[in-house]
Amino acid sequence: MPEFLQLLPPEAARTLLFSNLPDPKIKYEKIETASSLGRVIAEDIFAPHSLPEFLRSTVDGYAVRARDTFGASDSMPAYLTLVDEIPMGSAPSQRIDSGQCGLIHTGGMLPPGADAVVMLENTQVVLGGDQPIPGSEIEIFRAVADGENVIQIGEDVKSGSVILKGGSRIRPAEVGGLMALGITQLSVAVKPKVGLISSGDEIIDPFKQTQPGQVRDINAYTLASLVTKTGGEPILYGIVPDIRADLESTARRALNECDVVVITAGSSASTRDMTADVIASLGAPGVLVHGINTRPGKPTILGVCNGKAVIGLPGNPVSALVNGYLFVMPIIEKLLVETPRPRPVVAAKLTVNLPSQAGREDWIPVKLISQSGKAQTYHAEPIFGKSNLIFTLTSADGLLRIPPDVTGYGAGETAEVVLF
Repeated sequence: MPEFLQLLPPEAARTLLFSNLPDPKIKYEKIETASSLGRVIAEDIFAPHSLPEFLRSTVDGYAVRARDTFGASDSMPAYLTLVDEIPMGSAPSQRIDSGQCGLIHTGGMLPPGADAVVMLENTQVVLGGDQPIPGSEIEIFRAVADGENVIQIGEDVKSGSVILKGGSRIRPAEVGGLMALGITQLSVAVKPKVGLISSGDEIIDPFKQTQPGQVRDINAYTLASLVTKTGGEPILYGIVPDIRADLESTARRALNECDVVVITAGSSASTRDMTADVIASLGAPGVLVHGINTRPGKPTILGVCNGKAVIGLPGNPVSALVNGYLFVMPIIEKLLVETPRPRPVVAAKLTVNLPSQAGREDWIPVKLISQSGKAQTYHAEPIFGKSNLIFTLTSADGLLRIPPDVTGYGAGETAEVVLF
């Protein structure tokens, strides 16, 4: 087992962890599209038909043959006879021939013979009363080109085309697009189960009243929320006292029942050592990394046991959550075979100096302050606090990364902030 304080950079640690994990065996399930938000698509999805399926008007106006309007202007308008009003939600019954037009509404289906739409404001009724009725004479003040103000068949999606790639995550727009095509069910990757174990004699259930020396379990619930957000299914195994046999028994059960196991240890050195020993006992190859050259989260443990990732996170809530972002999230995404996507980031100018130790990667919680009068321009105000103070994160909008090869940033320098 690697000795503690043989620190690896976070990227090297992730690479080592992933290289010891087998290729994931994806399980799929069919679910309702309406409840698929945030799920990862199992396979490519093809359009069953074109969208739209018919020529649609983008404006209120008159469906015309474009050549009947050529040369039309305020001084020399074109005159067309209204033959029909196209009803919404049904096919037109009247063909548009030369010298004719049809009243059409936004989203309406173009009648046969028509190939363009003149906007209502570029027309007026000159014969047959103020309101357009069949037989009215319509004056056209502006010429239109073939296809103007018309959505073509398949302009959005063509029949048979790939509309969503396997490995994509469903967002609100994808839900709408699938519904537009009548795809009301789809196959998605089954959520990986992530077993969460809290350990420490001082930890109690949040629903209980604390006694002197006790603290409520934070990590199980912050990490469960992170797992859910990433697309996994959190399984809580409760709080285990600092007894090796109890921790090993619980961890072994979680390993049998889940795809990933995460243990948050107490803050004492002896507890960290016990976590590493337990992970080493669960199966080969065991502990791969015992110590990450990062702040917060140096005591993080990474292991693989019988083909599954087992991670030991520090007990301090900020350390546990930050390293959950760094290590637990990527594992869930790997198990989902999700197509890699960039984390949402913004550039921000620091309000103060931020020193850092060479060779160490720092992640600093920051609050973003919008610069007055400048759109999408921010100042980053670091939120300083010890790693056991959870409310340093509730006030933060994201994490500012200081790379290992940088010894800090000066006030006024621009750095990237990874948004929560």
